[in-house]
Amino acid sequence: MQDLDVVVIGGGYAGVRLAKRLDGTARVTLVDRKEVFFHRIASLRAGVHREWTATPFIPYDRLLRNGRVAVGKVVRIDTTERQVALATGERLPYDAVVIATGADYPEPARFVGSTTEEAAKSFAAHQQKIAAAEHVLVVGGGPSGVELSAEVRLARPDARVTLAHSGPTLLNRTGSERAGRKARSWLEAHDVEVRLDAFMSPGNDFGTYRDARGTVIDADLSFWATGTTPNTLWLRLGGHGDWLNPSGHVKVDRTLRVEGHVDVFAVGDVNDATELKITPAALAQADLAAWNIRTYLQSAGKHRKEPRFYRPVHRTPLIVPFGPADGVTMVPVPGGETAVLGGRTSTLAKAKTLMTPFMRRQLGYTAA
Repeated sequence: MQDLDVVVIGGGYAGVRLAKRLDGTARVTLVDRKEVFFHRIASLRAGVHREWTATPFIPYDRLLRNGRVAVGKVVRIDTTERQVALATGERLPYDAVVIATGADYPEPARFVGSTTEEAAKSFAAHQQKIAAAEHVLVVGGGPSGVELSAEVRLARPDARVTLAHSGPTLLNRTGSERAGRKARSWLEAHDVEVRLDAFMSPGNDFGTYRDARGTVIDADLSFWATGTTPNTLWLRLGGHGDWLNPSGHVKVDRTLRVEGHVDVFAVGDVNDATELKITPAALAQADLAAWNIRTYLQSAGKHRKEPRFYRPVHRTPLIVPFGPADGVTMVPVPGGETAVLGGRTSTLAKAKTLMTPFMRRQLGYTAA
């Protein structure tokens, strides 16, 4: 099987998991524009606290035993020649190719540039701005907005912090009103001003922001935690705009194949398989796609296996940290209800370490 080539485009959560799963099956080439894995879950804290600056960066060098990681920018998938074209002109042949380019997040949850040094400078700049700010405005009351507001408040107890959310309750897309109330209670108990039903836009003057009712907020620093954009512009520019739905996500079937292509798969935030764009869903998709790719590559044998179908994740455990020692955990229970757990569970499961030991082990490093 080692004479078969699998190219994985994108080295995020889904990409590294899938590449590792297939490392013993085929010659795997993981292509990413970054020189290291970016542990995005730790990025909000890294944008606030200097001692966390280096935490999100984990080298790729121990991920694959047989395959390799290529740093570069993919510009096109040539389905006729079955090759992946890089910006450098290099072409990588494939027997199966996986699109795992993820989504672009607002800063500070973004890897700026292509090197660790460039990204670390960006985090340092955010830390300095937060340290000097008199009023920080966070726009967006989903998990990222709530988590960032808590991190900023704990780092700057003397600053004014405002969280503005266009929805009627915090965390409203999670479907748990109780979790939203718990988040609001924590934030307001820590003197964070929470504005609900407040759709914000930049004002006329620099440093001013206006809500839908015309109310003006002055803030010398703002962060917009209002959603993500799939990283698929390169597919459109490369002639595969027909692979995308109106929101820019890659259209896939139940086996996570791009429709009409048996050898092209898409996993993680980049596809339209699930509305829940969270790490557990990305990892589950990577595992299923690895099975289906292995099945496809081995389809000539007499012990042919059947592909597996992905079932979209509608309800899954979700943890929203309030700094390193508190948070809220939502756990689905039978009957469509959601159990809401408090600080101790949230701290042990995520808030203290932000799953950094788990991801270091995934990339072949010790947890520390």
